[in-house]
Amino acid sequence: MLEKTYVIFRLRSFSRNLRNELKKSRKVYFFDNGIRNALISNFSPLNLRSDTGSLWESYLVSERMKFLHYNGINANRYFWRTHQQQEIDYLEERDGILYAYEFKWNPRRRFRAPLTFVNAYPNHRFEGIAPSDYDSFLNS
Repeated sequence: MLEKTYVIFRLRSFSRNLRNELKKSRKVYFFDNGIRNALISNFSPLNLRSDTGSLWESYLVSERMKFLHYNGINANRYFWRTHQQQEIDYLEERDGILYAYEFKWNPRRRFRAPLTFVNAYPNHRFEGIAPSDYDSFLNS
């Protein structure tokens, strides 16, 4: 019911049969982080929160979903994770190409695609998204 009323949405895990990839996992996101904050009763400023990275990821994924919908762009959307906890925050598959995105709230953190992913999917494009450059992700 929450999905049908556009409160939450789920992303499926991406897997092309590597033995160590999660195959049946889902990530749940809120279209509005305010609802998420209300449910967990946390309206603290970002510098006092332990879930800033999760908020950032949720914001970017939900806004990207809206952008794709409003602009009529068809893309399969996923996240990628292995049993060893290697992860790509967000994947889009468009026109046979995988676009991989890693989100970091702290711009000093290093962006790097996991080698397992790079080796398994050599025809991908990888981009790190930080607060200083997120507008290009949400508008292209």
